[in-house]
Amino acid sequence: MATSHKITARPPRPIRGNVEIQTDEEILLAVREDAAHYPNGYANGVAHPATEGDVAALVQQVSRLLTVGAQSSLTGGATPMGDVVVDMQRFDRVLNVSEHSVTVQPGVPVGVLQATLARSNKFFPPTPTFDGAFTGGVVATNAAGAATFKYGTTRDWVTGLKVVLASGEVLDIIRGETFAHPDGYFEILTNGQPRRVPVPTYSMPNVAKCSAGYFAESNMDLIDLFIGSEGTLGIITEITLAVVTPAPHVAVVWIPLPSDQAAYELTWMLRQSAQDAWRNPDASALDVAAIEHLDARSLAIVREDGALQKNQVQLPPNTAVALLAQIELPDEHLKEPDDAYEEISKALTEGAADTPITRLCRLLDSTQLLETTELILPSDHRRQAQIAGIREAVPDGVNRRVNEAKRCKSEQIQKIAGDMIVPFERFSESLGVFRNAFESRKLDYAIWGHISDGNVHPNVIPRNLEDVTRGKAALLETGLKIIELGGCPLAEHGVGRNPVKQALLQQLYGAHGIAEMRAVKTALDPENKLAPGVLFPVDTRQTEQ
Repeated sequence: MATSHKITARPPRPIRGNVEIQTDEEILLAVREDAAHYPNGYANGVAHPATEGDVAALVQQVSRLLTVGAQSSLTGGATPMGDVVVDMQRFDRVLNVSEHSVTVQPGVPVGVLQATLARSNKFFPPTPTFDGAFTGGVVATNAAGAATFKYGTTRDWVTGLKVVLASGEVLDIIRGETFAHPDGYFEILTNGQPRRVPVPTYSMPNVAKCSAGYFAESNMDLIDLFIGSEGTLGIITEITLAVVTPAPHVAVVWIPLPSDQAAYELTWMLRQSAQDAWRNPDASALDVAAIEHLDARSLAIVREDGALQKNQVQLPPNTAVALLAQIELPDEHLKEPDDAYEEISKALTEGAADTPITRLCRLLDSTQLLETTELILPSDHRRQAQIAGIREAVPDGVNRRVNEAKRCKSEQIQKIAGDMIVPFERFSESLGVFRNAFESRKLDYAIWGHISDGNVHPNVIPRNLEDVTRGKAALLETGLKIIELGGCPLAEHGVGRNPVKQALLQQLYGAHGIAEMRAVKTALDPENKLAPGVLFPVDTRQTEQ
């Protein structure tokens, strides 16, 4: 296939005139904040486009737009600040499912996408934890989930996009067709005139996840510029994703452990087993797709809130941390519960068959963890949901405590949370970084996340307004140290409007890197129509000109 650094934007289809912009107070209130509860949000109107032409008409007639989906952003990126909100709920169709791909509109929730794929035994692997997130938002933030360890991020699975530009014209982008010029730019023909879009020169951190502004590398594919751009460069109206066929059969393993060091060492062994399995696949390989981590405070929260009892989970008295692993099983080793648990009981006996389950049992036995580990088979959906409920009860519990402090102490109290990643080899050091920053400031905190990637979510649990101030300072301090460890302080949630995350973005790339991002934004959106204030503050010098 011929490649080029040039691409031509086309007129939208179908063309339509004005799109109704609703201004009823009830409608405006419904979209004033996202899941981050970023303060002081307000919309000047809400539009519900249904076609590509509707979106094009909006960008041509409105000077300030913010595209939203489920408003599940954890960064304030879907909170309007005087914008007209472009609500993409009517873009809700799965357009095509083929052998190795699916084409959807951006308003399709991830849960609907997965259910549709499941009917033909397919799966989209880099799905985020929240299945109500819209597919467009997943692409716009380069979201990732637990299984990034095996499958990578959303970026690795996007093969096609249709994007309405700020000019009202449309780019049809297919991965592998348009690459940056060797001198570091793309050339896009819009309104009959060539527009040069520079490629930033900063180096991105070499980690499994990065949701930190505009993608940049030499000879990059144009499609990657829009993935993770958080709606600031164009409005996505159609997405083509690669999928896995057949869908994997996933067993869940719940492992309480006595220490952080034990959790790190077991994760290291599981990672090694998985990487060996991928290099030399066989029917008995221990194919680990993901490992989640819950620290001692996280477990205390679910204990305090009754989530352990509700989900029928007991922890041994010496538990300090827990791991939740996902292991994929080949068809020939799928078992009915009675057969599988009989296999487990025989796993350590002489002559026991070599299967993924027996390999796991031997590994756990070698670390004295087998007796306290619970294995849940792919067929046991109810029990898997209960264990997943423990994981989800942690952020729910943190949010509940933040909201209670906000109600009782100050309306200005807000959640202070990080989303940081380091190379796995530096994971233990990163935990030390977070704990030192929080404990030196006498902050309450919990840390959980995707240990298989080296990615965790350190959360401050503020008890008063002073904790909010100290928590922000702690996150900025840890951001610098995470960068020094070769990591990224913005792993999978994006940047949005959050001032701390915007400061972390500048820590990562420096003032020159932010200036290069602004140059990309100016090239594609010279009037700053699309999501102004997202990723970096509005340049008042530009708006005054």
